Amino acid sequence: MNPSNIRNFCIIAHIDHGKSTLADRFLEITGTVRPQEMKAQFLDQMELERERGITIKGKAVTMYHQAPDGQTYQLNLIDTPGHVDFSYEVSRALAACEGALLVVDASQGIEAQTIANTLLAMGYDLDLIPVLNKVDLPQAEPERVVGEIEQVFGFRRDEVLFVSAKEGTGASAILDAVVERIPPPGGQPAAPARALVFDSVYNQYKGIIAHIRVEDGAISRLDRIRVMSSGRTAEIVEVGVFAPAPRPTDRLETGQVGYVATGFKDVRECTVGDTLTIDRAAATEPLPGYVPLKSMVFAGLYPSDGEQYGNLRAALEKLQLNDASLSLEPENSAALGFGFRCGFLGLMHLEIVQERLEREYDLDLIVTAPSVAYQVTLTSGEVIKVDSPAKLPSPNEYTDIEEPVLDLTIVAPSRYVGTLMELMHSRRSDFKRMEYIQSEDVAGLSSGSVDNARVMMEYTMPLVEMLADFYNQLKSRTQGYASLDYTFVGYRKAPLVKVDVLVNHLPVEALSMILHRDQALGQGRRVVERLRTTIPRQLFEVPIQAAIGSRIIARETVRAVRKDVLAKCYGGDVTRKRKLLERQKEGKKRLKMVGQVEIPQEAFLTLLEVGGEG
Repeated sequence: MNPSNIRNFCIIAHIDHGKSTLADRFLEITGTVRPQEMKAQFLDQMELERERGITIKGKAVTMYHQAPDGQTYQLNLIDTPGHVDFSYEVSRALAACEGALLVVDASQGIEAQTIANTLLAMGYDLDLIPVLNKVDLPQAEPERVVGEIEQVFGFRRDEVLFVSAKEGTGASAILDAVVERIPPPGGQPAAPARALVFDSVYNQYKGIIAHIRVEDGAISRLDRIRVMSSGRTAEIVEVGVFAPAPRPTDRLETGQVGYVATGFKDVRECTVGDTLTIDRAAATEPLPGYVPLKSMVFAGLYPSDGEQYGNLRAALEKLQLNDASLSLEPENSAALGFGFRCGFLGLMHLEIVQERLEREYDLDLIVTAPSVAYQVTLTSGEVIKVDSPAKLPSPNEYTDIEEPVLDLTIVAPSRYVGTLMELMHSRRSDFKRMEYIQSEDVAGLSSGSVDNARVMMEYTMPLVEMLADFYNQLKSRTQGYASLDYTFVGYRKAPLVKVDVLVNHLPVEALSMILHRDQALGQGRRVVERLRTTIPRQLFEVPIQAAIGSRIIARETVRAVRKDVLAKCYGGDVTRKRKLLERQKEGKKRLKMVGQVEIPQEAFLTLLEVGGEG
């Protein structure tokens, strides 16, 4: 197809603003999906996506639309996630497009992720089309929200398109606007072939299937491809487009979005961000690709049955191919056995990966408490990353510890300002600025109207504070109205200490924590209290202690199980009873010196809940 008749675009919005529903209407209008096969959230094929009502993976689909000028255009749509933890999926989709639809809910207005995704799209220099969705709802306030769009993003009122994705009204006009306002791809059809891999999946019959955007030249089914980063070559098994199911074609030309079945079996041979070219007429310069992502949250994944370790490794490698933001390295724990230390973009990302492993690969997992990576400056001047308390050097070996810090943007109704400030103050955050978002017809009116205005608050906060139930607290204190977006900004020095947990005077590395000095005492007490009820009683007293270095900050004792040695004494001299009790006392003293306390897995699992308390 002529590149001038191709349009590549994606849909960006805050979570639950109607991206997937709008994509459903596009599939119906263009006849891409037959009416008898149509279902809600058609592109969200993953069971987990349909259950939660959110998009986790970006989906590509090729549609054909007849514009008012009489010509037929090929529209390549990539539907993107809206949750902040999956912003990497959004950035990969933006790199494969020339334009984007910015969807805003007419009843909720601009949210935090709306602002973040728009700034991301502007960074890729995309042409944006603002779309106001859900205008048919009784609580919709289109005039107010259009005023917000004008104030925050600078769009003109006549640029905004009004649509009800559920009813389908206005959806056809959006497709016409895509043809009119979004430019065609600017590649060179005569140049050597170059295609950007923006996603990939593993198929046991066809090997790695790379989702690609052809930048220059063309890729044919009969060609032999080369991966430019590794130099590996392979015979193409199949090329095709998403319609929306994979549909084989003879070739993919400049500007088109589709897939290539490479036949590679090793997941490391073709990764996201690679450039594919034709082996017989190879390009010399690869495409820019993507910026490597830094994991924000770390947790250990262990199989509950040690024999499943190999299956867990294979599942994680295949999942990593489909989710480039997941990082992993082998780890061994004395308590939990062999497993992996995995890096995630956030708590939602961790939760989704865990569920996908359990459902898609039939694994039973134990997940350790999430932590963050600290930057430690050693006395020699070397700077190392520490993502587990067990890896932290002793205090005399380092000079500083720096913790990761986030820039937070919170958008909420103005009546919750006081509640939000109280929450943020308790999380060691620094206030940056606050701005009221209100349209011109609201500004300056009665106090009742101004109360309905919304406020955007910006803070700087340590990432570790977000792990301790922050998101649930934010939602509960604002009755679900607040929205959150965050970006990693760097590291900051903090008075952090390592809190060791000692059971029967022996440290248990798997229970160690890195905490702020002000929170160490309270957190240490909660941990030893929880362990006291979890560790089974022995024939001797078991002290459980929390310590910073050599200083004990909290202690609990698991009482000994007392055997009734006097049961066989039915009378006689009291000295006989005293002799039996003294012998029992001596035996317990010897047992306490040589006895070993086995900590059950339940103790590690119950500690996962401690971080969210207080």
